[in-house]
Amino acid sequence: MIPRRTVPGGPRFLPWCLCSMQRAARCRTGWGAALERGQAQQSHIIDVAAPNLPRMNNYLLGGKDHYPADRRACEQLLRIVPQARDVAQAAHRFLLRATSHLVREHRIRQFLVFGAGLPTRIGVHQIAQSINARCRVVYADNDPLVLTHARALWEQPRRTLVLQAGPEQAPELLLDPAAGVVIDLALPLAVLFVSALQTIPAHAGPQEVLERTAGMLAPGSLVAASHLVSEDPDVQQEAGALLREAAGGRWGQVRSRDEVEPLFRSLRPVAPGLVEVSRWRPSGDRTAGGDRRWAEYGGVAMVQPGDVPEGAWLFS
Repeated sequence: MIPRRTVPGGPRFLPWCLCSMQRAARCRTGWGAALERGQAQQSHIIDVAAPNLPRMNNYLLGGKDHYPADRRACEQLLRIVPQARDVAQAAHRFLLRATSHLVREHRIRQFLVFGAGLPTRIGVHQIAQSINARCRVVYADNDPLVLTHARALWEQPRRTLVLQAGPEQAPELLLDPAAGVVIDLALPLAVLFVSALQTIPAHAGPQEVLERTAGMLAPGSLVAASHLVSEDPDVQQEAGALLREAAGGRWGQVRSRDEVEPLFRSLRPVAPGLVEVSRWRPSGDRTAGGDRRWAEYGGVAMVQPGDVPEGAWLFS
């Protein structure tokens, strides 16, 4: 039996982590192939010297998969924006509510989720499959630690798959044969960019990513998206620099609401439209939201047959 290994002050790495890396190395594509070729090193997975964005988010959500560097960065972020923990919680709750809504109200049975993050107690596949066992989910992330954990805890043959990709690669991933094992582009699909739009580099163009993605989806498909916003330029700059470092440079920017709304200029909002996410169909969910200095802004969009030109999408 392989003994448990720990890093002082950090989470416990169980034997399944090692098994997952071995399983990933046997994959023919994506991060598994990179690991096999020696292009992805185990040291990258357990680097604890610098803050890491998924681990920081895990800390803000009350998880246990973080290290002192992550906690220090979160405390620094909380000094800049004390609402950061509430906003992270609100975004996660929005993701779960949107998933439930998509399955129950729009009969969606397949999902592509960007910015998967470290596994939480309840994920998209657990919500979706608890409502309809036929639901299938592909998670996409470009962080090696996330890939290792998610593959170990979440993958199920032909039901739940974890692939390496960032949100700016959504159109390419839709055509990837590996994703095609789980999702069928001929059928309605929900693509989720919750808490992901701000991570798309400016050169990739968040608006272009959204429009290209929507233009590839079958009628009846939906897109859920949200973006960190701040009306304070100093907060945008200071918090943005901290998060960019934690993301290893794979980052776009924190924008104001006025800057975010043009990303959705091809939309025709339907109530509740583009809103602070704690206000999106909250029902009995009492999660606190953000304010003008720090908030998550988003909604859900439907692609409708005969009503959407290629590259356009609608809020629902």
